Amino acid sequence: MGTETEYAIADPQDPGADPRALALRLVRAAAQPALAHIRWDYGEEDPVNDARGGRLPRSAAAPSMLTDAPGARLIDVAAPNGARIYVDHAHPEYASAETVNAFDALVQDRAGDRMMAQAAERAGGLALYKNNVDGKGAAWGSHENYLMDRAVPFARVAALMTIHFVTRQIYTGSGRVGLGPRSEEVGFQLSQRADYLTSRIGLQTTFGRPIINTRDESHAGPGSRRLHVIVGDANRLDAPLVLKLGTTDLLLGLLESEGDSTSQIDELLDRWTLDDPVSALHMVSRDVTLAKPMALANGGFVDALTIQRALLDAARQARRDADRPGCAEDRVLNLWDQVLEDLAAVRSGDNEARLAMHDQAGRLEWLLKWQLLERLRRRRSISDWSDPRLAALDLAWARVDPGRDLPWRLRGSVLRLVDSDQITRAMDQGPEQTRAWCRSQLLHRCPEAIRAVSWSRVILEEPGPDKESNTRVVDLSDPLGHTRSSCRDGRDIYC
Repeated sequence: MGTETEYAIADPQDPGADPRALALRLVRAAAQPALAHIRWDYGEEDPVNDARGGRLPRSAAAPSMLTDAPGARLIDVAAPNGARIYVDHAHPEYASAETVNAFDALVQDRAGDRMMAQAAERAGGLALYKNNVDGKGAAWGSHENYLMDRAVPFARVAALMTIHFVTRQIYTGSGRVGLGPRSEEVGFQLSQRADYLTSRIGLQTTFGRPIINTRDESHAGPGSRRLHVIVGDANRLDAPLVLKLGTTDLLLGLLESEGDSTSQIDELLDRWTLDDPVSALHMVSRDVTLAKPMALANGGFVDALTIQRALLDAARQARRDADRPGCAEDRVLNLWDQVLEDLAAVRSGDNEARLAMHDQAGRLEWLLKWQLLERLRRRRSISDWSDPRLAALDLAWARVDPGRDLPWRLRGSVLRLVDSDQITRAMDQGPEQTRAWCRSQLLHRCPEAIRAVSWSRVILEEPGPDKESNTRVVDLSDPLGHTRSSCRDGRDIYC
């Protein structure tokens, strides 16, 4: 699994600056001199392939969808940890290296925050924000990627994930001031992203955004599928990011083990399929009471917390059947259980009780943000949620400035699942349990020989005996191949 984060950007000295130019400055500043010549290899990208079957004609695709065209990117940078840094439309973006669990993915994600913040400083003190909306109609992504078995029918993946994505925002949401894409209404909601999702399923990502994205581009072998998820918020706290990734991973694992648990999955779909997922997504985000019921396809009604408890129970049962205690998945299950207890307490309390919830706010980002905003409202006698001081505090929460930003100043109040030393190492070294380790090692050991790099291969240009260059392709199509352990015992030819 891995994350992709598009950052908002501004120049404090020039508020009217072109964001595309700013993004280009930042990404160029992120390039290490030894790696700056390496281009991104677009040869194996396929953005118009649809997981439902068939392909979208390129002539019918919006230009923003054609990410395999070099012109669609202003610049790409290969990061020394095996990640990718580039310009996506008007945003600098960090795509993390591949990891095998949610906790490792958290480390890689935080390494990206720090690398991008350092680049912003080198680019002239640019301001960097990890959020998803401007409140004026624009939204940008914080995407997730999961590799799974292609044998699982995509229709079943879409059905179960729709239920999960609509309801998981009660603990993954980062909170937002404003209701509607252009903040047409005043108020506070759980998720930044929800108002900008307008369809159930589709291939697009920048317009008519769907809950389930069907882009079928695995960056791996033919037996694998990459589930590309665009529905999530950018998170500043550790717990919601781990849960966003870890719970989704557990449920995809449940689908992969369907041969032994078909009846369990069928029961989940029969009981909890939503009548109108898009409307439900919006409603859940705007329901800070956590109590409003959603209409089900079977004619019943249910709240998001009840569905999440059912999904947790199913994932926990599957873990018991797997009989592999003590792994990262069990840590996710324990945290998932804890946060659902937190949400039950939040639902049963009034505003006064919620303001006093210290431990719960350390795990629920939207709750902590709401507490900060509510205290400001009371301290400044602000009655209207449209007050610009509230929007300013919401924006301040998103500012990425390690060691000085608001989440860092509140570090004693939140659950921390990664330490600074882990982040420092992850900025330089790829995860040891995936192909990213090999990619990172090649970038460190022979950068001058690398012509191009992608997720699934590295293209080397080595001088031959006749002084002409020989091209060599390092095949990284197996995401769990060419790891540190495979090199250590001599099984890897790329050591």
